[in-house]
Amino acid sequence: MNYNKEIDKKWQDFWESRRVFNIDTNDKTKLKYYCLVMFPYPSSELHVGHARNYIIGDAVARYKKMQGFYVLNPIGWDAFGLPAENQAIKHKVNPREWTLKNIKRITEQLKSWGISYDWEREVTTCLPRYYKWTQWLFLKLYKKGLAYKKEASVNWCDSCKTVLANELVIMGKCERCSTPVTQKKLKQWFFKITDYAQRLLDDMKLLKEWPERVKTMQENWIGRSEGVEIIFPVAGSGIKLQCFTTRVDTIFGATFLALNWEHPLIGELIKDAENKTEIEVFLRMVKAESAFNTFADDFEKKGIFTGKFAVNSMTGEKIPIWIANYILSGYGTGAIMCVPAHDKRDFEFSRKYNLPVTEVIKPSGEVPGGPYEGEGTLINSRDFNNLSSEEAKEKIADYMESKEIGKRSINYKLRDWLVSRQRYWGAPIPVIYCPECKEVPVPYEDLPVLLPKVSEFLPTGRSPLTYIENFINTKCPKCGRKAKRETDTMDTFVDSSWYFLRYVSPRNDESPFSTDKVNYWLPVDQYIGGVEHAILHLMYSRFINKFLMDEKLLQFPEPFKRLFTQGMIVKNGAKMSKSKGNVVAPDYIIDKYGADTMRLYILFMGPPHKDAEWQDGSLLGVWRFMQRAIRLLDILKEMPGSQEKEELNESEEDVIKKIHATIKEVTRDLEDSFQFNTAISRIMELVNKVYKGINGGGLRKQVIKEGVEVVFTLLAPFTPHISEEVNVLLGGVPSVLDKKWPVAEERYLKEDSLEIPVLINGRVREKTVIGIDWPEEKVKEKALVLPRIRELLGDRKVKKIIYVRNKIVNIVA
Repeated sequence: MNYNKEIDKKWQDFWESRRVFNIDTNDKTKLKYYCLVMFPYPSSELHVGHARNYIIGDAVARYKKMQGFYVLNPIGWDAFGLPAENQAIKHKVNPREWTLKNIKRITEQLKSWGISYDWEREVTTCLPRYYKWTQWLFLKLYKKGLAYKKEASVNWCDSCKTVLANELVIMGKCERCSTPVTQKKLKQWFFKITDYAQRLLDDMKLLKEWPERVKTMQENWIGRSEGVEIIFPVAGSGIKLQCFTTRVDTIFGATFLALNWEHPLIGELIKDAENKTEIEVFLRMVKAESAFNTFADDFEKKGIFTGKFAVNSMTGEKIPIWIANYILSGYGTGAIMCVPAHDKRDFEFSRKYNLPVTEVIKPSGEVPGGPYEGEGTLINSRDFNNLSSEEAKEKIADYMESKEIGKRSINYKLRDWLVSRQRYWGAPIPVIYCPECKEVPVPYEDLPVLLPKVSEFLPTGRSPLTYIENFINTKCPKCGRKAKRETDTMDTFVDSSWYFLRYVSPRNDESPFSTDKVNYWLPVDQYIGGVEHAILHLMYSRFINKFLMDEKLLQFPEPFKRLFTQGMIVKNGAKMSKSKGNVVAPDYIIDKYGADTMRLYILFMGPPHKDAEWQDGSLLGVWRFMQRAIRLLDILKEMPGSQEKEELNESEEDVIKKIHATIKEVTRDLEDSFQFNTAISRIMELVNKVYKGINGGGLRKQVIKEGVEVVFTLLAPFTPHISEEVNVLLGGVPSVLDKKWPVAEERYLKEDSLEIPVLINGRVREKTVIGIDWPEEKVKEKALVLPRIRELLGDRKVKKIIYVRNKIVNIVA
């Protein structure tokens, strides 16, 4: 038989017409399995780099279905947001038109790859039926005080003309377009994710089947610190500055304080300063800098003296108060006690401005030059001398709390989630501003607040909705007076923070999801996607899940039970992109080799959690393997003889053992971190074993048929189209998916013989089969009489023979 894309189409039509992948989420009689791949941004058509994600998910879903699970495997579209809008602007079309066009094209692609989605559950976040419930979620958070608006310094991308959450700034640049990010003060909407910081940390223990790398990234982003908040009175005034530190053991080495440029008490501190004008110029200069530059090693630290001094209550000494450009506003109090002897940044600043350095920690051994930042023994610390840093932290904190000059405190690096966007393509924020009633949430019954159709949507720094009179002008739902709508739209990560709940009841118009169904089907059994979402999407989804649990709408604390993060497919060493000219389009591969060839190659490229290099030559190698496996059908067809069971000969028993060993190993590979590449390699070895038996003339038709049947059953999650075709040709059930996943029989797994290599002077020269219980002398004797070994040894003298039991024979000659 020949495999081609006509076979692909035949079976794709079969699956669709029989609704093979459509399920009823009301059915609770079967063993459920929720397999979910992170839904795509429909900003452009897919290439093979994208395909890996969906093909891995499909292989898992098909495998679980063959194991007897009732598999929910849905798909949808993360359709709002910058990715789609920026592409629409680039191609000079409306974002809605561009997005829906891409959804249609990507749907065609996914179906042509044979991906087993339940298309009747499709969700699209840019349609009112979906974003009505995104707005509902906003209102729920607002009602609980977890959605709020405030003026704040925000990250601004001048190219995208919008604010960015901290998570969308990478090394000081916009994650979307790589434009340097600046700081801007704007009134913005936030979600109070910080209220959930400790729970997000504590519940990490529930994520036992998540990659450690992802959990570490989340823990670091939340950034829990235990320390002391110290009060520093400002000399000659009633002002008190509060500084958070994790190193209270260094308090006696604090020689100055440094404030962030946004600190709320700066105005009061400098109101009568002699250099007030100079300070104000400095503040404007620092404001214009990107806060993210402060993390660079070569960042130039600058500061200015306020003219004021603070009192270190532990020493009674006055220390100068500076404003410095390297102090962050988002962590602690925005005021830092600076200990130049034990902090590199403080040391560099003190050296530049000739500030004193007092050493208070003595290291236990020799250390390199520069400030010592580790722990040790206290010196120059009065009553606390000779204590270890660990002891001193506790005793100094106790002393401060007893004297009310400080208190123990816990701090988090995590900031509240900035959800405002000054762009068109997003869900409108459901808030109205009334001159009388002020800020008023849109009533639930008035949802959705529809995103109006526009002809002008280019980013200007203000939301395009600002200029649409029939959108912005409305009535106050409280008093009926003329009012204005909020014109910012929501961050697309709000849309994706709950979509996995919608799939269970996607046509429910009465609520965002059916609580009863969701509590049965979730948490998601297997979630699959890129590690680039480790902080943003996964953190936000965990937060929203916990909030909805607090609202008694969910009964599970975490949305995703098991997480798998796949590596990228690269070409010429780089991530695929049109700008680099290294994109591989799937269509030509399918036209020439069929969808199963592409699928099998993508799964065979290497460990799925690691990046892999696309190589056209290796694709051809996979195609050749498939042809070789298919040719077994032709051999089978041409063979005479009965298929009745007869006693197995030695060659046949060898093949049967290989069949069952392969079943066991492939199953283990799929259960253990989805090692598709090694699973496929084992199936290739089985095909080779069958051919070896055929070429030796010792295999009857019944054994070859069993081998072929197992090969294509094990391949079914990877190459579904050809596996379906072979299943029918062998007289199987209507669909290979209706077959049970094969189980290895233990009686064939007990080995009484094995193959070992035979070496001459450390180099492998031959292989031979031995009995596992053979004595050493018998193994050596067999090795020496092997024709190939005798030929290579010739007249050379054998000095000794080294035998590692059941591993190798090495002949030293």
